Amino acid sequence: MAKEGERDYLAAIGEAGRHHAFNKPFSNHDCGLTLASIGAVMNLMPPLPARVLDLGCGSGWTSAFFARHGYDVVGQDIASDMIALAEEVKRHNHLGDNLNFVLSDYEGLDMPDSFDCAVFFDCLHHAEDEAAALRSVFTSLKPGGILITHEPGEGHSTTQASIEAMERYGVSERDMPPWLIIAHAEKAGFIEPRIFPMQHELLYLFYRSKPPRFFSRAGIRLARRTLKSLFGPNPRGSAIVVLRKPD
Repeated sequence: MAKEGERDYLAAIGEAGRHHAFNKPFSNHDCGLTLASIGAVMNLMPPLPARVLDLGCGSGWTSAFFARHGYDVVGQDIASDMIALAEEVKRHNHLGDNLNFVLSDYEGLDMPDSFDCAVFFDCLHHAEDEAAALRSVFTSLKPGGILITHEPGEGHSTTQASIEAMERYGVSERDMPPWLIIAHAEKAGFIEPRIFPMQHELLYLFYRSKPPRFFSRAGIRLARRTLKSLFGPNPRGSAIVVLRKPD
């Protein structure tokens, strides 16, 4: 079962993996990209003051970022040892009562009408039942609350890294394109879907070459394909998706 793999993940990755998880995002080889990505998500969150549910928070680094900005944050995870590690991250960052953690399954939350914003940052694609997760989050949000997902699109599950993770750790690595998220979210009751490009697309087009790839013919073609994958029928690329619970 994928959920058992998620519960056992921290123990399975060993001490080096635990050290990496504790020091995220600065331990990531792509730290700058990770920081840009969480920054993009934070720009879409409601203004302070607001209460935020950080889903599948793992080591809690995203929760700590939100709390340090001033949000009242609840980080949720299915693994008890991840919650313990997140509490260590909280203490390390000298955070107080505006950051708390809960051990639960995001497919069956019991916190109705409690949050102004909910965030899936690279974790909805680990779900066994993403439709149940989105229904659960819909119930947890206050009327008018915002849902933000930052998830990989089509092709993620067949990458070598995903295949190795599933084989080695028993976790779920699924494609989670915008069309799928929006379809399930709208069935749950969410409205007004919006799609935004991932930071890695912008990095590749604008920052990783001189002159930027975007200004070459090949770069323009790539940009068009990227935009089509996000804003054409059945958007399938990796993306940030924002939806709202009706007032």
